[in-house]
Amino acid sequence: MPDFLTTPDNEKIAYEKSDGHGPTLIWCGGLKSDMNGSKAVHLHSWAQARGQTFIRFDYFGHGESSGDFIEGTMSRWAADIQLVRDALCDGEVIFIGSSMGGWASLLAAIANTPRVAGLVLINPAPDFTEKLTVAGWTEAQIKALEDDGVVYEPSGYDEPYAYSKALIEDGRARQILDLPIPLTCPIRILQGYEDTVVPWAHSKRLIDMLTSKDVTYTLVAGGDHSLSRASDLKLIETAIDSISS
Repeated sequence: MPDFLTTPDNEKIAYEKSDGHGPTLIWCGGLKSDMNGSKAVHLHSWAQARGQTFIRFDYFGHGESSGDFIEGTMSRWAADIQLVRDALCDGEVIFIGSSMGGWASLLAAIANTPRVAGLVLINPAPDFTEKLTVAGWTEAQIKALEDDGVVYEPSGYDEPYAYSKALIEDGRARQILDLPIPLTCPIRILQGYEDTVVPWAHSKRLIDMLTSKDVTYTLVAGGDHSLSRASDLKLIETAIDSISS
């Protein structure tokens, strides 16, 4: 059973934590995913086996946390990461951000850089609301957002993605790929070459924008958006090791 944190507006954020040495690893999942996804569970077991502190959690409106998904925004989900970090651990942290979690963890890192020892980004999707989602919409979908306040798209989960007007407008205001990203910590980016959700050409733009001098970008042959094959998981472990050891 998870434990819960209370947000400033009395929502509940579900999390699971195991204690060990630092830096603390914080898993930041993707859009509509939860902390019981295969990568999150695998990495938690891996961290426990090596005695390293690990935290996985559900964003507002996700999994066992409270809130309605349709009311979520990038600002809110980035704030969830900061709450988890500040309430549950001292010292340095490493954010492991998958897809949307890559963007959210970058935003959280920018907001408090001194405590971030590094980032491991898996098929990261910075600016996806504007540069991937809205960029691919038809005129009818754009009109639906204005008229109805929400656009639904298939998600591969039980429920469709619900792109609210608040999410799109907040995402537009929180874009980071058009200016230098002020982070100097080590950053490891793993990108599936066959990813059709976040094309490699999109995540590769991070290389040009990150100010850190310690950035690696690994393009994984045959890798899809999940990057959850045994060989993929090993790459993620190696990326974490390169920062935390």
